[in-house]
Amino acid sequence: MAEVLTMLMFCAVLFVSVGFGWSIIPALLVGVLLFTGYGLVRRVPLHSMAMHAAGSMRSASTVLVTFMLIGLLTSLWRASGTIAYIVTHATSIIHPITVIPLSFLLCAGMSVLTGSSFASVATMGTICMSLGLSMGASPVTLGGAILAGIYVGDRCSPVSTSALLVAQLTHTNLFGNLGRMVRTGAIPFALSCVVYVVIAWAQAGGDMMVDAGAARHSPVAGSIYGSGDAAGPGNVADLFSSAFQLHWVTMMPAVVVIVMALLCVDVRLTMLVSIAVSATICIGVQGMGFTGILRLLVFGYRSDDTRVAALLNGGGVVSMVTVMAIVCISAAYSGIFAQTHMLDRLRLAISVMAGRLGATTATVITAMGAAMLACNQTLAIMLTHQLCEGLHRTRGVLRNEADAASASDGFGDAVQVADEDADDRDRLALAIEDSAVVIAPLVPWSIAGAVPLATINAPTSSLFAAVFLYTLPISRIIGDAFSRKHVCIQRQ
Repeated sequence: MAEVLTMLMFCAVLFVSVGFGWSIIPALLVGVLLFTGYGLVRRVPLHSMAMHAAGSMRSASTVLVTFMLIGLLTSLWRASGTIAYIVTHATSIIHPITVIPLSFLLCAGMSVLTGSSFASVATMGTICMSLGLSMGASPVTLGGAILAGIYVGDRCSPVSTSALLVAQLTHTNLFGNLGRMVRTGAIPFALSCVVYVVIAWAQAGGDMMVDAGAARHSPVAGSIYGSGDAAGPGNVADLFSSAFQLHWVTMMPAVVVIVMALLCVDVRLTMLVSIAVSATICIGVQGMGFTGILRLLVFGYRSDDTRVAALLNGGGVVSMVTVMAIVCISAAYSGIFAQTHMLDRLRLAISVMAGRLGATTATVITAMGAAMLACNQTLAIMLTHQLCEGLHRTRGVLRNEADAASASDGFGDAVQVADEDADDRDRLALAIEDSAVVIAPLVPWSIAGAVPLATINAPTSSLFAAVFLYTLPISRIIGDAFSRKHVCIQRQ
């Protein structure tokens, strides 16, 4: 009963914080007090809880360093003209009949490069929304395509904070995870493209072409192009050309990331090289000074042109402070939960559900609850990991079985158990990526979906058109059901 009361109080604090638009950090700190208080009621020593919480936070230090590098990288990509160059040339291929599927593909490509859904929607997403409205596309469908696209790379980019966080939590290899994510995401991605092509074709048969004034008077287009200019690729090129030197060399930071990712170079080294290249371009091509770059690295890119600012402002170490704080506090939760055993009953219930429905299906259902409770993607990922950590083990034993096997059955058995343990962690990482990462944006009150939709002024009903975000977990549930059926047939 005490566990339920504590969790209800925590949920209430979170919902009040989100409902009033406050920062989620104070609410999470209140959670620390609530969970610590629960432990004290259960006579768990305060020193023990504090030590384990600190240990969990130290284990997250690696991913925090990576988050800082991402903040540096995204600010320099903005200032060097890399994002402006990509957006300018990508939007030139958009036409009325292709605007919806291309919005999905272009936003997916941008998110793979930047690893950030918010950065992608603020740049490519905003442009695609403006152009799509000028061509008569449905704002519901267009918003859904953009929302789905920006989370393709947020899920499986080598510089994605969510992918790095999952790899850190599950102690798995990032590039191995990316390969598995590509395989499980291929069919939902292709299906999304087909759906958007069919919708675009159907709309083209109706009244696709409308007066460009629809975009001119929209809040999105108005903030970018001003009240007197029609939205269009030419306007995008003119806008960015006035703010940057759009030389082909500005693409090099993105090329570096792509090439080094294909070579499976450590992601931190990849980002450091791209940061160095971007800084060189800022100085040599864009004419920035060292003082300006230092300010940029800390506070992010800030443009004096309000139209450019609406698209590109952001990045820097400061932009990562919130997500870093969420990771630290959530890591502290993990240490407290381990000492208080507060989640044991809930884990047992989830384990029973996994026995009946399958581990992947149970993870998806748990992620839905975590996303609705957490109101943001980062906390949803960490809660799902804490609740589902033991579901994907092929052996119903603890991880130290490898030591026992080594002592009793020899070195070969210990290696086999260790390999199985690595496979279990890989399955857990993939299950989280295919559930919590993509389900969080589908929760209407979660900032993972609400902020991008607000950025492009799309209606909440656009969530229904974000095909990739719900076909991915559904496909995993179907695959889980077939796998269980196949196992049952083999046992007969």
